[in-house]
Amino acid sequence: MLPSESLPMPLCWRNLLEEAGRGVFARRSTLRLFLVLASGLVLAEGGTVVAMAAAGGIAGQWRRACWFFAGAVWDADALGLAVARLIVKYLVNEGEAVVVAVDGTLFRRWGRKVFAARWAYDGAAQGGKKIAFGNTWVIAAIVVRLRFCPSPVALPVLFRLWRGKGTLSQVTLAAEMMALLAAAFPDRQVHGTGDAAFHGQALGSGDATWTTRLPASAVLHGPKPPPTGKRGRPRAKGARLGKCAEIAATADWQQITVNCYGQTLTLQAATADCLWYGSFKHAPGRLVLSREPGSDKPYDLGIFSLDTTASPARLIERYSWRWAIEPSNAAGKQLTGAGDAHSRTQRAVERAVPFAFLVQSLIICWYAITGHAPADIDDRRLRCPWYRTKTSPSLADMTAKLRAEFAAAAAISAIPPAHRPHSQIPGNHVTCDATAA
Repeated sequence: MLPSESLPMPLCWRNLLEEAGRGVFARRSTLRLFLVLASGLVLAEGGTVVAMAAAGGIAGQWRRACWFFAGAVWDADALGLAVARLIVKYLVNEGEAVVVAVDGTLFRRWGRKVFAARWAYDGAAQGGKKIAFGNTWVIAAIVVRLRFCPSPVALPVLFRLWRGKGTLSQVTLAAEMMALLAAAFPDRQVHGTGDAAFHGQALGSGDATWTTRLPASAVLHGPKPPPTGKRGRPRAKGARLGKCAEIAATADWQQITVNCYGQTLTLQAATADCLWYGSFKHAPGRLVLSREPGSDKPYDLGIFSLDTTASPARLIERYSWRWAIEPSNAAGKQLTGAGDAHSRTQRAVERAVPFAFLVQSLIICWYAITGHAPADIDDRRLRCPWYRTKTSPSLADMTAKLRAEFAAAAAISAIPPAHRPHSQIPGNHVTCDATAA
């Protein structure tokens, strides 16, 4: 029996996986194994390779599941770009720009033989010491608006393992991923955004724009002046504008309305064309300062963008989309099981985390295409009455809905023909254990 035939799965989910894997896997058998393991990750309690194999119905072939990550011929970038094309195809309107959020996060690991594991900064660590032992990943996610979610949603697509000091920096790795996405969508604008840690000349040399938060210590200058015709080296930057606080003191503030984090806000904003020579050298950019009306601070947020044509409201809203990658990373660790695999070799380590996050993106894509129903929230609040203000589905709700579809696809009635058939397991009581069985 073929591996993918041992696990009945919903037709739309199978079609989505096959569309994502078409052209990525060199062998048809590897594609079928991808279908089984991706479905097993949906059904499993945890993201270990053995758990995926068991939930996918191939517990006796767990060594083959390990081989999929450690030895099979496939490329994580190729699979990520295939998923990115599906996301843009189904979830981004025709002609709209592609917004990409980039962030770095650490996955805790144990053992001295785990590839590229080291002590590093962990922003999610409890207590005062924000360090932990593990692998640091730079993740690029396409941010989209879904009709049933008030806030933007991030779908991870590309990944880079940062190996520490002395190797390519996280900024350079982010620039590599932005270049891949810009090349994958030549007919669309690609806008990247990241927190204050992601700024540098590498991000300003590609076809995609970049928007980031300005550190309070950043010094800005005016645009490069025209040649004077005099002898000597021409000036590379204009007059010194100063730090954000200095610029805010003399800025011309205007009132704008923006949509951030699912809310419509009224802010004051000031803008100026400038150069951030210390990070982006000669690349022209735009400064946007914002603050709440009546604020005692010189400014609340300073943004620098290489997109010099966008309005202040658009740049503030675009930067706010960066936050969507934070709950996406948290959900990947806590719900999907990214980082649970006990892989140690280089190839397995470089594939396990991207695989889990890509399955997470495919779950959201499946739910947006065919899984969503308005009654899902009412059903969830009926089963979990403590969610009094819940108005939109979470990743846990989407995964539960997909598991219910698996249960419906695998349902086999054991009632003899002489008896009146009964209904199958209700969708609101489907669990992972029942589905895997």
